[in-house]
Amino acid sequence: MTDRPSVLVPIQVLEGESLPEGTPDLLAKAHVVLLGYHVIPEQTAPGQARMQFEEQALSRLKASAELLVEAGATVDHRLVFTHDAQQTIDRQIAEYDCTAALVPRALASVEDVLVAVRGTVGLDRLAQVVAGLFADGVNVTLYHVKSDDETAADVDVLLDGLTDRLGDSDFDTDRVDTRIDHDVGAIDAIAERAKAYDVVVMGESDPSLSTFVFGMPADQIAERFLGPVLVVQREPPADPDTTEADDRS
Repeated sequence: MTDRPSVLVPIQVLEGESLPEGTPDLLAKAHVVLLGYHVIPEQTAPGQARMQFEEQALSRLKASAELLVEAGATVDHRLVFTHDAQQTIDRQIAEYDCTAALVPRALASVEDVLVAVRGTVGLDRLAQVVAGLFADGVNVTLYHVKSDDETAADVDVLLDGLTDRLGDSDFDTDRVDTRIDHDVGAIDAIAERAKAYDVVVMGESDPSLSTFVFGMPADQIAERFLGPVLVVQREPPADPDTTEADDRS
């Protein structure tokens, strides 16, 4: 039995955001860390914002949590009033040791998943997410963009290694395909390939999740791929930064 991967799902709970259609089914086999956050002006104290908006925000957050539980997920939910959304997201990932973070987008069903194997995250964590979430009848394509300093043998070792780990997790490797491109930019290539898939799974890029998922490269992908993206995390640092000033529950 594969352990449930822990997946952070951030939503701006007071900005009208809720779980997109299909998200509960996508994460039915996950342990979800549902982060409801609200960015407040620098001059506003987090405690002041909580006094004004906590009841409304918690009601919306709990409604989303109930949908996830009904689908089969286990859920921790947190409500944060913060001056810095990116720092809050990174902090929650570290605090809960999340295996992945979701860029939530609506989807009708999950039949085909693109796994962009970029070599920046341990294969064990990629395998945990893929095998943990997509064990039931989903087709998976392991995709790698070959760099100039890699040999064909290097790429084979990388992709075969991930396939073997999926097999060790009781994932049906007959449903695993591999594709390799070269002489193309990785971000553009992933975004173009993603158009034929329902979900993208990819490794965290340097230097942090917030840079890649919520920064310019993610914008480039999101403009061309409208489905959800799961970004798999590196192992967390030994002493995550806990200096953020926010108000949480």
